Amino acid sequence: MNLLQQKLAKYTTPQQAKSAGVYPYFRAISSEQDPEVIIDGKKVLMFGSNCYSGLVNDPRIKEAAVEATRKYGTGCAGSPFLNGTLDLHKKLEARLAEYIGKEDVMIYSTGFGVNLGVVSTLTGREDYILWDEQDHASIIEGRRLSFSQSLKYKHNDMESLEKQLQKCDPDKVKLIVSDSVFSMEGDVAHVKEMVELAKKYDASVMIDEAHGIGVFGEGGRGVCHAQGVADDVDLIMGTFSKSFASLGGFIATSKEITNYLRHHSRSYIFTASITPASTAAALAAIDIMEKEPERQENLWKLTNFALDGFRQAGFEIGNTSTPIIPLFIRDDFKTFAITRDLLDDGIFVNPVVSPAVAPTDTLIRFSLMATHTLDQVATAIEKITKVFKKHGVIA
Repeated sequence: MNLLQQKLAKYTTPQQAKSAGVYPYFRAISSEQDPEVIIDGKKVLMFGSNCYSGLVNDPRIKEAAVEATRKYGTGCAGSPFLNGTLDLHKKLEARLAEYIGKEDVMIYSTGFGVNLGVVSTLTGREDYILWDEQDHASIIEGRRLSFSQSLKYKHNDMESLEKQLQKCDPDKVKLIVSDSVFSMEGDVAHVKEMVELAKKYDASVMIDEAHGIGVFGEGGRGVCHAQGVADDVDLIMGTFSKSFASLGGFIATSKEITNYLRHHSRSYIFTASITPASTAAALAAIDIMEKEPERQENLWKLTNFALDGFRQAGFEIGNTSTPIIPLFIRDDFKTFAITRDLLDDGIFVNPVVSPAVAPTDTLIRFSLMATHTLDQVATAIEKITKVFKKHGVIA
């Protein structure tokens, strides 16, 4: 065993969890991603998906993907910078620009790649990136790759953000970057106040709408639209892997910014383009979300029902007001054990433990799709309540 293997062999946390029978990751699903899935031949209610629109198994989405594959093949065999740009990609970019209400859009191969490639590229050595301490890992990695000065502000705390802005040289570029809906605890960013501070201190704002699109705003356009400040947000990021029921991501902004990014953003230039199937699926999803507002309406009906149900049962759910509902446990091992027991009882949820959160903030992440039914949600609340009581988390 060489030195690298010796060093990494000391990491045995997964093996310990497996020995204890509570390892909760890489659970193989042998069916479509629907409100009900098949795991080990058993039907399980899915409350761990990010497809808030519920479109991931829609026959119209699948047919669009199949037709694109028939026409263009299975891949592009190159980056968009060289041979990997299809007319279908340009069509999606134009459609997204119209949908989000920005001059131009660039599509990336993944949502992670968007934040990595945009945040790391836009600002220079003497500039500033100001970021929420609970921003998504992709924003954190983009910030780490940047040569700019990095200023962290307290989670969703606009007073803390203003104090950090006051530290900046007024003549240098200042980029504020935040999630719109924070993916672990489901709370919503104060984007309107962020925009007001940006105007006061001559800063720019980038908002990650990965968990906001399909949930908030007319036609599911996101939190920026719902708060009435989309025109004032300089860059709006989105991913196709959630409500768009596909894979990939985009940045919507001005033509001046996309012109620079197209020629400098490494995760764009040096990554193969998204597949024709993924592109067509995202295009179809936009049309459906716009034409079927009842999906979004049902999602909120389910969300309010679940929020009320968990509160009445005595769960600690933090500041969420979205289809992402954190069920706090505050103990790593109990979180794993509860996840196992729930799967045994036919409920799929996601455990969130350290280092994704502090050891005192571990939780079960319960998330909803527009295609769930009230009966399914009620069943899940009943079973989750029973397991949490068994482990002494709630009275």
